[in-house]
Amino acid sequence: MPRRSSAKVTAQAAVGAPFATMRSVPARAQWSVLGAISVGGAAGAVARFAIANTWPSAPNGFPWATFVINVTGCLLIGVLMVAIAEIWPRHRLLRPFLGTGVLGGYTTFSTYVVDAQRLLEQRAAATALIYLVATLVSAILAVYAGTALARLPIAHVRRIKGDTA
Repeated sequence: MPRRSSAKVTAQAAVGAPFATMRSVPARAQWSVLGAISVGGAAGAVARFAIANTWPSAPNGFPWATFVINVTGCLLIGVLMVAIAEIWPRHRLLRPFLGTGVLGGYTTFSTYVVDAQRLLEQRAAATALIYLVATLVSAILAVYAGTALARLPIAHVRRIKGDTA
């Protein structure tokens, strides 16, 4: 029977992307990230569930709840990425909690596809096509808008402070 080493258990984690180097990460650090994602994901899923149940759609009607959830989630992802990169870069659990967890649990692009399939089964092809295109375009524009809106106050503060970075 092999002896266990008393050295800390580590795992390899990629740094950067796509051609990342590997670095050792203590196993306990992975558990804290997993915990942050799990708690955030539960919160996001509960919010999505509440909105979807409050705003049901007809079998052949436009799925407004899913559309609004995905577009607002993308807007918040844009805001979050600017906030993490430029305001709170040192909080290592913030992105896993809010980005992967809360917003990952909140947005529902799998339901987006299921809704489109349901519309096609209900012979509402025009509604399905409008829904597919409108969601895709709106989601991309929402991320852009979120990043632009989040950068406005940062630029204002930098101008006041005389920072050109």
